[in-house]
Amino acid sequence: MSAKAMNLMGSFDPRSHDDWVVAATKALKTTPFDRLKSTTADGIVIEPIYEGNPEPRPIGVRAAGTPWTVMARVDVPGNKTANAQVLEDLEGGASGLDLVCAESPNAYGYGLTISCDGCVKTLLSGVHLDLVPIRVDAGHRSADVAKLLLGVAAEQGKSVDLAVIQDPIGLVAATGAIGAKIEDAIAAAAEAAKDFPGTALEADGRVWHAAGASEAQELAALLSTAVAYLRALEAAGFDLAVAATKIGFTAVADQNQFRSIAKLRALALLWGRVLEACGLAPVAPRLHVETARRMMARRDGQTNMLRTTVATFAAGVAGAASVTVLPYTQALGLPDGFARRVARNTQSILIEESNLHRVADPAAGSGLVDGETEAVAETAWALFQALEAEGGIAAALRSGSFHAKVAEVAKARTEAIAKRREPVTGVSEFPNLAETAAAVMDLAAPTPKTVAAVEHVTAFKPRPLAEAFDTLRDRADAAGVRPTIFLANLGRIADFTARSTWSKNFFEAGGIAALTNDGFASIAALSQAYKASGAKAAVIASSDAVYDEQAVAAATALADAGCDVLYLAGKPADADKKAAYQKAGVTGFVHVGVDVAATLADALDRLGA
Repeated sequence: MSAKAMNLMGSFDPRSHDDWVVAATKALKTTPFDRLKSTTADGIVIEPIYEGNPEPRPIGVRAAGTPWTVMARVDVPGNKTANAQVLEDLEGGASGLDLVCAESPNAYGYGLTISCDGCVKTLLSGVHLDLVPIRVDAGHRSADVAKLLLGVAAEQGKSVDLAVIQDPIGLVAATGAIGAKIEDAIAAAAEAAKDFPGTALEADGRVWHAAGASEAQELAALLSTAVAYLRALEAAGFDLAVAATKIGFTAVADQNQFRSIAKLRALALLWGRVLEACGLAPVAPRLHVETARRMMARRDGQTNMLRTTVATFAAGVAGAASVTVLPYTQALGLPDGFARRVARNTQSILIEESNLHRVADPAAGSGLVDGETEAVAETAWALFQALEAEGGIAAALRSGSFHAKVAEVAKARTEAIAKRREPVTGVSEFPNLAETAAAVMDLAAPTPKTVAAVEHVTAFKPRPLAEAFDTLRDRADAAGVRPTIFLANLGRIADFTARSTWSKNFFEAGGIAALTNDGFASIAALSQAYKASGAKAAVIASSDAVYDEQAVAAATALADAGCDVLYLAGKPADADKKAAYQKAGVTGFVHVGVDVAATLADALDRLGA
């Protein structure tokens, strides 16, 4: 390549935004162009076509050429067992450790048990503490565990790049209880920050995201939390500029790549705005990103690898300083060595082979990403101001107002998933009833240390995306004999394939096995095949044209054969056709737009599962 930059667009005639709209409108034929628009949970309209910014303004969170720290999640009970995993992680490509203790709300029933310096020595035996960044996430015990770790490092004459995850607000939101008044717990955490060289309070977005918060809600809560900690640190005697450096941020990236990138970039803008309001120069936050817990499915767990890869890509592009990838079996139990290896390698490949870290903020200049970054930042700022007007995040937790707003967004998302407007691969779409469950570690869960609760709020319970369909699959699995449904395919293969395949995916998303076939020579043959199948339900599948000729006869024959749970795939063209099908024996209609989860729950009821 010559020294002169290549002009890749020079061979093409210039095209304006309007030119692209005209071309898209022509391709859409009778479909309105606005149908291509979508709206986020925050009400932000996503346009189908954007114009790029010819003079991009990178948002500097991580310097170009600097790889993020590959954090290995360490949550295995038993410090000797955990040490073996730690060494395997570090030898396998991890460059940092995310220590998750049993007391952390992010331990998910497991976690480390650290109560003395001997525990730390056993856990970190063979680890060069001065070379490995460490996060200590131990809930109400984070400061205590971090002090033990610093003591061991001091004995060895070493310093540690340490992030202490003290987050009283996140703790009370996740558990619904805390061992002191919220303000007193924050003040104690700020006082304890004097003992730690690095970040010592963490604005942690995981609790809000897991509970179903929108992007702007997560950002607003992060910002309000950070401001509460900033005030507490100043009250504890820290210079305001120093106090700002004592606060770290943990945010979440999920399966929506561009939305995650925009959210993480917006966080940097928002924190900069807070610092400017305090009379400080804006500096990039110390940003740790974890892949989303709520997107992790229990069914067809290998699809979680797809989701975590997209989320990790988003975190890397958006400038995260460190990233923790939840192993793909996290929703099933305690991940084994293989699942942890996949989590490490996901990051290693994106750094070493894809070189994502080579460019600072590569999304800068994208019309979509820049536009959504600015929009979500403005929306989050307005929500943040509303929280502050109420008295801050602690007051909003006490009143329940923020919980209600997050619950409203979560409910709307749940409804969208139930209707498959927001598909979950491997769960609501393309389910695999023949899957083999992935292996997890079989270790006893530890008993976390607890403190007596002094204050209670309404807890933000996790809302997994796949929850409704997981419940249906559990019902079907528990039935003893798996419920089945007979595919009553009419006409030629070309006539029924589309709706037959769609129906198979529809019912198997609820654990109801679809009995497939290549169609039938006659209605009599269809009836005989249904009787021989042993199924208690059937779904008629074909084209509208074939329905006009055969659907009534097929429904009548199936009803006469004893089928009293009979569906037709497709939405009848009018009320008269619907009535005719129902009169012939059709008991339900399945098509795009129905509440899939509710329909499947009713089907399981009818089938006795």
